[in-house]
Amino acid sequence: MEASASGRAWRTWRRARASGFPLSRAAILLFSAFLVRAPPSVEYLVRFPRTFRLTQESVKIVGSSNFPVKVYVMLHQKSPHVLCVTQRLRNSELIDPSFQWHGPKGKIVSVENSTAQVTSTGSLIFQNFEEAMSGVYTCFLEYKPTVEEIVKNLQLKYLVYAYREPHYYYQFTARYHAAPCNSIYNISFEKKLLQILSKLVLDLSCEISLLKSECHRVKMQRAGLQNELFFTFSVSSLDTEKGPKPCTDHNCESSKRLSKAKNLIERFFNQQVEVLGRRSDPLPEIYYIEGTLQMVWINRCFPGYGMNTLKHPKCPECCVICSPGSYNPRDGIHCLQCNSSLVYGAKACV
Repeated sequence: MEASASGRAWRTWRRARASGFPLSRAAILLFSAFLVRAPPSVEYLVRFPRTFRLTQESVKIVGSSNFPVKVYVMLHQKSPHVLCVTQRLRNSELIDPSFQWHGPKGKIVSVENSTAQVTSTGSLIFQNFEEAMSGVYTCFLEYKPTVEEIVKNLQLKYLVYAYREPHYYYQFTARYHAAPCNSIYNISFEKKLLQILSKLVLDLSCEISLLKSECHRVKMQRAGLQNELFFTFSVSSLDTEKGPKPCTDHNCESSKRLSKAKNLIERFFNQQVEVLGRRSDPLPEIYYIEGTLQMVWINRCFPGYGMNTLKHPKCPECCVICSPGSYNPRDGIHCLQCNSSLVYGAKACV
């Protein structure tokens, strides 16, 4: 049935174009065939693939008279339209409706250039959402179902949370045969290695950070004692607004750039093995030990944010701001319990 409807809509569009209708009218005929059959929206957050960029203006969230509705707004972005109606009232006529919004800091008055605006139809919109704007928002609605009936009152609550994408990166570990552990050559080599790796990923707007560097004496089964350097470093995406070389390519998504950086790093270490294999001279004092490169993909939330699939099932991959009663002091992935914390986004238990 749906396939036949879509076929009729397509043929209608083709006939409209052939008969000289303006494109806008033809488009209306085409999309109306689908819109009238679309089921009513009952979700309050729409999740799309990470590569899909959704304009928040196209999302509208309705309330519930039974429970507070959770709303997630990306930090520093425009919010979806939060409607002061339930799903049932959205499809009904309201006589002389009156809307009044109250937020964490009191009554919200619609003012031009305000970060929180109330439209003439009672929708609440945030223009540039900040952490401190998270909290409970209540809409008070007064209306008449019909002209003859008395005024009805409705109170709708929304829990509005700031969220941000996780801070994700690759963590690498590698080992090198080294000079004696107190040798300055090891320090010089470490700096040179980091310079090479940093230059390797710079065009991808990524950066290399040394997390740990240690020199140890290792006893080998048939080679006696030898010195080895243990490196742990990460490759992460630069903030393109602050980075020295912002990404200008059409493919600027962080995860894709990080994947390319990972491939370049793997190739770099594989080439070291190939070069050593072709040497006829004795091995240098410092060289990469084949097979020791290991990598892992790591997700972390910024301090004051955390992931919680039970509390935020509609935003499971989001780093959502910690609610009162919890905190996150560092780049972990969970908000920890803290009964004395009374604010959103707490970074300490005070």
